[in-house]
Amino acid sequence: MSYIDGFVIAVPKANREKFIVHARTFDAIFVEFGAIRVMECWGEDVPDGKLTDFRRAVQATQDESVVFSWVEWPDKAARDAGMAKFMQDPRMKAAADCPFDGKRMIFGGFESVVSLPD
Repeated sequence: MSYIDGFVIAVPKANREKFIVHARTFDAIFVEFGAIRVMECWGEDVPDGKLTDFRRAVQATQDESVVFSWVEWPDKAARDAGMAKFMQDPRMKAAADCPFDGKRMIFGGFESVVSLPD
């Protein structure tokens, strides 16, 4: 079953188009290094919770939108190899000019346990 890297970030609403260009650039590198699929989802219905929520998790302000993203890999071994190549790629230097505050990004790797339809 596939392996997923998940990300949640806060992006200034004014940077939506810059973010899309940024995502297309870097997501293509993930695919080049073995990712099966990359999804970037702009928050549209992200409610405030009573204890926690996506907005609080990334300290999003009112002028920011929450972006929920994931990279699907064939398996963890492919992810580990692909991510190692990604982090060493010279194109990553351009990531310093990203349209969001990377220090507030939350991320993690996840083993798939249910996938429908299968």
